[in-house]
Amino acid sequence: MSKVRIAVMGAGLIGRRHVMHITQSQYAEIAAVIDPSPVGAVVAQEFGAPCYASLAEMLAVDRPHGVLVATPNQLHKLNGLECIAAGLPALIEKPLCDKLEDAAELVEAAEAAGVPLLTGHHRRHNLLMQKAKEMIERGDIGRPLVANAMFWIKKPDDYFDVDWRREKGAGPVFLNLIHDVDNLRYLLGEVAAVTATESNAVRGNAVEETAVILLEFASGALATASVCDATVSPWSWEMTTGENPAYPKADGEHCYLIGGTDGSLALPQLDLRRNNGLQSWYEPFELSRPATPNEDPLARQITHFAKVIRGEEAPLVSGRDGLETLRVIEAVKTSAASGQRVRLA
Repeated sequence: MSKVRIAVMGAGLIGRRHVMHITQSQYAEIAAVIDPSPVGAVVAQEFGAPCYASLAEMLAVDRPHGVLVATPNQLHKLNGLECIAAGLPALIEKPLCDKLEDAAELVEAAEAAGVPLLTGHHRRHNLLMQKAKEMIERGDIGRPLVANAMFWIKKPDDYFDVDWRREKGAGPVFLNLIHDVDNLRYLLGEVAAVTATESNAVRGNAVEETAVILLEFASGALATASVCDATVSPWSWEMTTGENPAYPKADGEHCYLIGGTDGSLALPQLDLRRNNGLQSWYEPFELSRPATPNEDPLARQITHFAKVIRGEEAPLVSGRDGLETLRVIEAVKTSAASGQRVRLA
């Protein structure tokens, strides 16, 4: 079967990685890079793809089978609606949009048109995450009760030379913690209420650099999640998993801890600790760690997108799923601004 032709809209840090994975895929090939900036032409030349300033410009001469949208958050709604209007399946980088109402409009438009819409929460494609979900659902830790998720990292000063990264709609809650919230939803179910606080004490930008969140799940489980992009630390998904070779790997460190009535699970190592026999704080732990293949989740996401385009698979992370994760993030921002606990419908 011939490869699916995918265009990538946006040639920034993540856009370039998507282009690279498409060119290496057995199931897809790069149709074009869509970006009006000089960076677009550079990335297109690097991977031997044509470059267009807009989707409309591309459609005037060529039509891809699908579009991967990796533009700044503030453009996701506009670019997503362009794809839907053209009847093109779209995979939109997280967050689905920078505003909840825009994301809802986008999802409704896609569902009304019957156009597949996916959200780029690529960690759900990570075999570590899928194994953790399998272990929790199998009852390896009993009933999940408590969790802690950390994203602590140091973004260099030149990262903020790009204007939109200092503006509302960016910031580590939208750009980074949203992945961790989506992972917690994937593992523990729907969030019922949120309490959050934020700080921009170091850089003073319009966006936060630190946030601490309490998540209350419909199941009764509680979780804390914290994010800081101004600290030197190994405790983040990026540093602990080795998922992205651009970051140094902190071997043996964890970024998620999940506790249940019968045991606890630490990710990404998948360390499962249980008592052998009597459950008590006096009893020694029995430690096990299942092995999982090391496959790049961004590459797996491209394979999945190609199969969705072909009609062979349903979206693992649909637009509506991305909308629900964004609803939690919106509650985080609302709580941080108001100082109040926010309940989700």
